[in-house]
Amino acid sequence: MARNRPIQSKMRAPRAIAAPFRARLVIMAKVPVAGNVKTRLAREVGVAEALRFYRATSKAIVGRLGHQPFWETAIAVAPDSGVGNRTWPHGIKRVAQGGGDLGARMQRPMRCLGPGPVCVVGTDVPGITVALVRRAFRELGGRRIVFGPAADGGFWLIGQRRRPRLIAPYSNVRWSHPETLADVLANVERGQGGRTSVGFTGQLHDVDDAVDLARTRGRFGRRLLAFPDKR
Repeated sequence: MARNRPIQSKMRAPRAIAAPFRARLVIMAKVPVAGNVKTRLAREVGVAEALRFYRATSKAIVGRLGHQPFWETAIAVAPDSGVGNRTWPHGIKRVAQGGGDLGARMQRPMRCLGPGPVCVVGTDVPGITVALVRRAFRELGGRRIVFGPAADGGFWLIGQRRRPRLIAPYSNVRWSHPETLADVLANVERGQGGRTSVGFTGQLHDVDDAVDLARTRGRFGRRLLAFPDKR
């Protein structure tokens, strides 16, 4: 009698499903704790007032941008332990910002997220609109990198197409300086031999001091509501 031989399964382990190609928006945010957010503003208007502003504007920006059909949103949280904080709304992906300076933390999602263009914004620019972010993604259809300039010489948005390769633009940047954007643009030009075309979306004001805060209140109101937006 022939022995029963074990039947070898022809089934193979399932392949990992690749992340879909799509536009991705990263909102850089801090856990709103007194003394840890908007410290420069706090020196002029007080810790409590700076905290009220940051809570209001971060809530407005996440509410305005977080559930749009045009991109997949992630909130990049600092400190890393704040990813599970109840501040953040349900239904939006949260990731840790990780260590390093601001440049390192903004570059990390560019390296780690699934395929597709990525834009990164902050949470202290109340004037960010869906229309301006959409314009940035449209710019990436024909350019490799895009910026949303800030009126103080910095930038409120940076985006990269990430093809054919990722640009590293943050070497020796003077952060919180009138030449911050100029430094980043110079790095882009040097790194790409002057060949990379750069796109821009609209210029906005961020809020770093009492003058900025007064300007913001006059335009957007105390609650910083998510105002109507032409798309």
